[in-house]
Amino acid sequence: MSDALGLGNLGRVIDSVVKDKGIKREIVVSALEQAILAAAKKRLGTYREIEAQFNEDLGEVELFEFRTVVEDVEDDEIEISLDDAHVLDPDAQMGDEVGMKLELTDFGRIAAQTAKQVIIQKIRDAERDIIYEEYKDRVGELVHGIVRRFERGDIIVDIGRTESALPRKEQVPRESYRPGDRVRAYILDVNRAAKGPQVILSRATPHLVERLFEVEVPEIAEGVVQIVQIAREPGARTKIAVSSKDSSVDPVGACVGMKGSRVQAVVQELRGEKIDIVVYDPEIGRFAVNALAPAEVLKVFVDQEENTLQILVGDDQLSLAIGRRGQNVRLASQLTGWKIDMKSESEFAEEQNRAKENLAAIEGISPVAVELLYLEGFRSAQEVAEMPAEELEAIDGIDADMAARILNGARKHVEASLEAAPQQAKKEIEVEPGEEDMVHENMDTEPSDEPTPEESAEAGEEADAAAAESDEAEKAEA
Repeated sequence: MSDALGLGNLGRVIDSVVKDKGIKREIVVSALEQAILAAAKKRLGTYREIEAQFNEDLGEVELFEFRTVVEDVEDDEIEISLDDAHVLDPDAQMGDEVGMKLELTDFGRIAAQTAKQVIIQKIRDAERDIIYEEYKDRVGELVHGIVRRFERGDIIVDIGRTESALPRKEQVPRESYRPGDRVRAYILDVNRAAKGPQVILSRATPHLVERLFEVEVPEIAEGVVQIVQIAREPGARTKIAVSSKDSSVDPVGACVGMKGSRVQAVVQELRGEKIDIVVYDPEIGRFAVNALAPAEVLKVFVDQEENTLQILVGDDQLSLAIGRRGQNVRLASQLTGWKIDMKSESEFAEEQNRAKENLAAIEGISPVAVELLYLEGFRSAQEVAEMPAEELEAIDGIDADMAARILNGARKHVEASLEAAPQQAKKEIEVEPGEEDMVHENMDTEPSDEPTPEESAEAGEEADAAAAESDEAEKAEA
């Protein structure tokens, strides 16, 4: 049997697989038994009752075929006579199942190759189960590996026990690798059913930055300093918000380290990616000011209903606050989780004046009332006209009489604007170029004999030229 399978002594094969692959012995034995059984049924027929058993003493898999004891044999492949059964088992009776040993050498080379393929596949399946069990609880850890090769844009990384994949979408755009380079990555997922590498790595996830800081900053590893939020554009810039459970520990200083040693270690691992470390604040206004660093913020207006922040900065700070291609304000928005509307001081003043002029157009409203309405968030007469009187009365400094006058004036202003809008639209239609010509064509009227403005202009130019020539002739004669 050993020669037929080309495997040598199966006991030594099993011991070698168990030692090299770390697979349990019973798994390998079961794989061998199933492999030989599959080869036997392929050769003899799937309908025959065959069992495979590994003999530890002989170091080989034995096959036994079972036949039913009957009085008259109709199919000698599944039935056996009582006399023949007594040769195998003297105690055999009618209806019993009698087993006889089969010779594996009868299967030939094809059956042996089938057995080997089944064994190999079973070993691979067992290896994948082992890898899954080992790495499934390591999701979220950092691992070191060596780049081995590239497959359709993915980087295959050897991490020791197995090969892992660094997919294209989890790579940092600016980074490049060659076979043999060392790489440090974050275990993103472990997939039992994957055809290729089961362990999926990432260099682009914000969690990579978090794990790197945990390694470099003892206060984070100990839980004294906490990373609350991270916003990252891989390869370009990262903002992290940190807080401290101990008032005596500066969270930003702990992350930066002496002379910037800690943060520089992280930057070096990320190959030069810029990192902004800010203090987390539960009050959204102050947190937004911190998140927009290094830009200086003048004012923050919070809209709780729309989850929006209107940020006011100096004219000289606007480009810094927005950042290159909007990067700074975009990361600040991701860090805070709020939408940010950035305005310069001059833009804000212009909008403020426009809004106050609109409010001041309300009939009978005082300058003080304009300021009160503006501070309450009103920006136009129409917004005031749509508000119930009770809400206007609730504003400090506005009583019931004033609220009624303001509301009445606002509604009159809106009505007047609506009445004026059709007249303005009609006026614009009347002066639309070419409109009169279209009307003449639709009414089938004869065109006018009067010259067009262009023809009049050309005639005037010709007349001026003729007059000039006449003057020159008169001068010549004189």
